[in-house]
Amino acid sequence: MSIHSSSHSKQPLTSLALGAIGVVFGDIGTSPLYALKEVFKDGVSIDTPHVLGVLSLIFWSITLVVTTKYAIFIMRADNKGEGGIMALMALALQGVKKSESNNKIKTTKKSSFIIILGLLGASLFFGDSMITPAISVLSAVEGLQIIAPSLDNYILPITIAVLGGLFVIQAKGTGKVGKIFSPIMIFWFSLLAVLGVINIAEAPSVLMAINPYYALHLLFELGWHGFLILGAVVLAITGAEALYADMGHFGLKPIRYAWFGFVFPALLLNYFGQGALLINHPEAIQNPFYLLAPTWALYPLLILSTFATVIASQAVISGAFSVTRQAVQLGYCPRMNILHTSGESMGQVYVPAVNWMLMVSVFILVLTFKSSSALASAYGIAVTGTMIVDTILASIIFKELWSWNKPTRLSFLGAFLIVDIAFLSSNSLKIHTGGWLPLVIASVLFIILTTWIKGRGLVNHYMEARRTLFEDFEAKNTMDFATVDGTAIYLTRTLHGLPEVFLHNIKHNHVLHKQIVVLTIVTTNEPYVDEAHLLKIRTFGKTRNFYRVKLYYGFKQDADVRRALELCAKEGLVINPKQASFFIGSEEIAFRNKSPMPKWRRGLFKFLFNNSSSAIHFFKIPVDRVVQLGIRIEL
Repeated sequence: MSIHSSSHSKQPLTSLALGAIGVVFGDIGTSPLYALKEVFKDGVSIDTPHVLGVLSLIFWSITLVVTTKYAIFIMRADNKGEGGIMALMALALQGVKKSESNNKIKTTKKSSFIIILGLLGASLFFGDSMITPAISVLSAVEGLQIIAPSLDNYILPITIAVLGGLFVIQAKGTGKVGKIFSPIMIFWFSLLAVLGVINIAEAPSVLMAINPYYALHLLFELGWHGFLILGAVVLAITGAEALYADMGHFGLKPIRYAWFGFVFPALLLNYFGQGALLINHPEAIQNPFYLLAPTWALYPLLILSTFATVIASQAVISGAFSVTRQAVQLGYCPRMNILHTSGESMGQVYVPAVNWMLMVSVFILVLTFKSSSALASAYGIAVTGTMIVDTILASIIFKELWSWNKPTRLSFLGAFLIVDIAFLSSNSLKIHTGGWLPLVIASVLFIILTTWIKGRGLVNHYMEARRTLFEDFEAKNTMDFATVDGTAIYLTRTLHGLPEVFLHNIKHNHVLHKQIVVLTIVTTNEPYVDEAHLLKIRTFGKTRNFYRVKLYYGFKQDADVRRALELCAKEGLVINPKQASFFIGSEEIAFRNKSPMPKWRRGLFKFLFNNSSSAIHFFKIPVDRVVQLGIRIEL
């Protein structure tokens, strides 16, 4: 059991389930603000048969995708209690390496495919992270069009102000604010259910939409147009992946309990209530969510809706920080400045670069598209693309780790891929009206990530090719150099032999320290590594003054060199911090004419490499004990 997941057992299940309601379900919980309206915006007649058909599509979409695929199947594929696209990718990589351990070529090909899929999913997730705050808050503030049409011109300024405040407070940490999320969202979902029940009572026949006949009949009747409306139906399931992504914070059971026992019924009641309203009052299609409520309740509902969408946006922003941190730890992204905003929860992080990038992007989206309806065209592609990646990666895990038989695995893959691809195909027809946006965002991020991975691989290959074995160096050179007191710690990426920075130091200074430690920090495909397995020490050389130290961290942990020195002492390797010097290579990248790196990627990689945050701060190395040596790397 991981350190993180074990903490769940210390809290009551009810408490965790209530906490999950405030964080996990914000995105999908605010979909009733705009989903049904967007379906009928595409020209579907507002009469009883069509309303029942649309509701049936929404009901079965939520049931199949959110409830069955995510809550029942994919949530079982946890990586030591952790979820999310990076955890899913890491788990799939573990499965491939385990099953193909005797075939390196096959393992490499499968691993590359999984990494590409994972990076594509992560890139699409960031596109979603930009659109969700914009469409959610806009849809809430647009309630002014119903409540006070004269204030219509204030919708965009209010939306910008609300979102601006949300991004500004990220630097302060959201732990304290998060404590009020749960009561607000519990009240929100309760209100969704109450408004739904009140309106269902006016047209109880709307409950017949549970019958899948109405969904199928609508699709066959409308034909091509029925296929088109799937692009709007998908808005009802946005945020489904959050059930899996937030497992590490709350655990499997609390999220399932909250979904099945409270959130799922509340959402269905509200959608069915909106349907009942439209059957009796087709003109309510202008904004069926707000028109569910009596006139006197509209202003309080507007305020509550805005709070709910801010909470939904906060969850997505925090998710972007978390995914960025995991990508950096796994080496798929350049190092960034990552700040911890809570001394109690290691999961609460703040990434300044990502925060301000998201803020600027969200502002541009709001000012460019100007309405939630316009943004809805851009929303579906990012969501459905991520869902397809989740389905494929999950099927790989079911095969490689769980040893599902072929018929069962193909049944899972086929059934859910058909649904996912149907949604994606429908949304792809909206590329010219806004669907291009998440594709452009994802493409740019995918190019950045793959360029970084390729360049980093070339750097590692360069270092490996120039390493020297401990034994060879000692046999040839040890007696030629003066020895001084203290410990020299060389930080290196290579897992074997002496690194380039060591040889560079010897070449210029002609001095060996009495104790030499070659330190490599390894990020594993597991979220957390217990402290008992954090450290591995090997001794080399006749004089036994060469040490190879490997530090193993999970992709959700932060490497701490100062703590590692304390652990070394427990293992018998005593290092006096006041007599230790850390040697780090200050690397300069240059490219040969025939470099394996494509010319169009070279400038991008150099920019990323040169702007990556310092290893000194990232690995918590004592600044006053660092010696940096310039090293030229030709790729």
